[in-house]
Amino acid sequence: MTVRKNQATLTTDEKRRFVAALLELKRSGRYDEFVTTHNAFILGDTDNGERTGHRSPSFLPWHRRFLLEFERALQSVDASVTLPYWDWTADRSVRSSLWGPDFLGGNGRARDGRVGDGPFSAASGDWPINVRVDGRTFLRRSLGSAVRELPTRAEVDSVLAMATYDMAPWNSASEGFRNHLEGWRGVNLHNRVHVWVGGQMATGVSPNDPVFWLHHAFIDKLWAEWQRRHPGSGYVPAAGTPNVVDLNEPMKPWNDVTPADLLDHTAHYTFDTDA
Repeated sequence: MTVRKNQATLTTDEKRRFVAALLELKRSGRYDEFVTTHNAFILGDTDNGERTGHRSPSFLPWHRRFLLEFERALQSVDASVTLPYWDWTADRSVRSSLWGPDFLGGNGRARDGRVGDGPFSAASGDWPINVRVDGRTFLRRSLGSAVRELPTRAEVDSVLAMATYDMAPWNSASEGFRNHLEGWRGVNLHNRVHVWVGGQMATGVSPNDPVFWLHHAFIDKLWAEWQRRHPGSGYVPAAGTPNVVDLNEPMKPWNDVTPADLLDHTAHYTFDTDA
């Protein structure tokens, strides 16, 4: 069984293998396919139309399947690799080991956000940005520039305390756990982290930055924590809801999986904190 670990506890060899698998997916072209898929759904998901990956109840199961597909791609390169998660309530500094030159590399320069060190920097020559929103072909970051602080554990707990998964109008105006976790309402968790990192992470092509996967692995973990806290509450809507994915309705682009199929993460992996 795959175990997803806190990135702060990874060994030197685990970091090396994770980075090497990322670089191989990039070299083969498979990595950019994930970037393209994510961007297509960001652009297509609207509050008043069909929405699947974002602004909707299926935000969490959609990204769970997306991460599973990516993790399987990594494991096709190196079977020992799993997706680590970034607990940004604990590792909150631009000086965290996450941003070390042996792992994800550091901040971008002030002039244009260009990341200058690490395996994904332009200088490495191994990480060209091919699926992009502008002409810049290098990884960009502006850590802590647009927003100063990452979410706190107290803010996370306030969202985990919400007993209702989601509710009408099933979009970015909804109350409930999903939308507060996604960040369109309330203390803003998921969205704020994207903006805190900046660069490509603040755009639809956010998977260009490998930290995307670690961020979403933590969002996925928070969903699992919410499920444990609220065993009587589940995914909604159940059926017959226009423009969003109901509990037993297939999700695009795969069309072979429903939210109901993805409610139990332990069928696929566990976290290092699972009992």
